[in-house]
Formats: sequence, C-alpha cells, structure tokens
Amino acid sequence: MKFCSKCGSKVSIEIPTGDNRLRAVCSNCKTIHYENPKIVVGCLSTWENKILLCKRAIEPRLGFWTLPAGFLELNESTEEGAIRETIEESGAKIALGALFAIFDLPFCNQVHMFFLAKMLNPSLDPGIESLEAKLFPINQIPWSQLSFTSVKKTIKLFINTDEKKFNKVHTELIKIK
Repeated sequence: MKFCSKCGSKVSIEIPTGDNRLRAVCSNCKTIHYENPKIVVGCLSTWENKILLCKRAIEPRLGFWTLPAGFLELNESTEEGAIRETIEESGAKIALGALFAIFDLPFCNQVHMFFLAKMLNPSLDPGIESLEAKLFPINQIPWSQLSFTSVKKTIKLFINTDEKKFNKVHTELIKIK
C-alpha cells in the first residue's frame, strides 16, 4: 500500500504507538491500515461414497483438481460462502453439513475452512473457474493431481475419520515447505 484509502495521502510503514507490528499509517489523517488474512471456504461434498472435485480453470494450479472453494466475500457468512463457491465451481446442489477442517497458512496469509456437504443429486454444471467437475470414488482420487496441501489433507482426514467423529473440527498449521 502506498496511498491511504481514506484520504489519498502517502502512507509510511511504521509500528503505531501501542502496537507491535509494522503497519501502513497515513501521514495525513493518521489512519492505520490493518491487513488481515484472507479466508478461503469450501466443501467436501459427497454423493453415494464419491467425492466431488473440480479441475481448476484458473491460476494458481490451473488444471489441477480441488475441492470447490474460494475466498469469502464481504457481508457473507462462512456457510454462505462455502455453498456459493460449491455452486459456482461445480453447479452441485448441496445440503451443508458441519464444519470439518480449518487450516492456518500464515506463509500466504490465508485460513482455509472446509465444510462437509451431501449432494442432493449427482447433477454437475461447472462454472467458468472450473474446466470440469467430477465425482470420484475414494479409490480413484487423483492424489498426484490435487491442487493444494489443504485439499489433500481434508480428503485424507475425511477418508480416515470414523463417521461418528465428523462433529469434531480438525485444525492444523500448514507451513511452507
């Protein structure tokens, strides 16, 4: 950030009084511009023991498979965002279930949240961010073609979690490799 979004003046990078981190501070109106992590929300959706994956039509990881997910929008709950992203990327109609996994990714300033969902029917109609949407039997998951570590970990957790423990939220810190 070079200019204040409130008054347009130049900002300087400094530690404001009473703070402990570098922030962009307006030289004119003294507004402190806080930057916070981005929230990514999505669903691990199933239909008859198959998992819904979408092939990415955008970077990063163009052409790799992912769970339908994306950035949370302003004025949107995490549940609303997860449903919206699933519809936008796959066209699937779902019944949203419990929050299943949260991953902290401080190296890229993101938090990834995945909900469980049941598809209401097997119909798919991928949007412009997906090249393809497909239901995969568990023994045919394209592990080497999955897009992100959080996606791989979510699917592995789902496969290895006793169904009685689906009410527990799994959390993990993912560090850059």
